[in-house]
Order: sequence, then structure tokens, then C-alpha cells
Amino acid sequence: MKHEILEKQGTSIVMFKGEIDLESSPAARETLLKCFEHTGNVIVDLSEVSYIDSSGVASLVEALQASRKNGSQFTLAAVSEPTRRVLELARLDKVFTLYDSVDEALENQA
Repeated sequence: MKHEILEKQGTSIVMFKGEIDLESSPAARETLLKCFEHTGNVIVDLSEVSYIDSSGVASLVEALQASRKNGSQFTLAAVSEPTRRVLELARLDKVFTLYDSVDEALENQA
């Protein structure tokens, strides 16, 4: 897994690429949680994620919980089809706020 972080309009945009699995999920978790130290809101671009397992999903859920605790927004954008299927199977597509693109997510930031 690789990642890149941009800041736009006071929001951290985290772009993950590759697989978010048992090996890489601790790094994904750390990356997401550190973003809350720098900006209030976080958008995660999942367009380049080819695979995510339960540990990767757990990292996303933990970041969502942290955002709620901090009063921040945490959204997922451009979710790849394999990742969307996993979220739908776990019914987490109803828990996370999902946008078709990063731009759409930015437009809807409060």
C-alpha cells in the first residue's frame, strides 16, 4: 500500500493505492489518525485501492469513530468497485458518507 496526503480547503485528502490488508492496515490507521492532528476534516480517496480486508475496514471505522469524537467530518470518495463490494457486504456503505469524487466530497464539507 502506498499513500499520499494533500491539504485542500483545510481538509486532509488521503489517497491510498494498492492493497489495504493485515500487513498494511496499521500504517493506514496511523496515517488517518494523524490527519486529525493537522486538519479537522478528512476525505479518503479509495479509487486506487485494489483490495481491502477486514483489518483495512477496521482502520476506516476507527478513523470514523475518531472523527465523531473530535467533531470532525470523515468521508470516503471515489470508492473502487472491490472496496465498495466489501463495504456493502458489511453494510458499512450505510455508515460511511460516500461521494463519487474528491471534488464532490470537498463541495459538501461543512
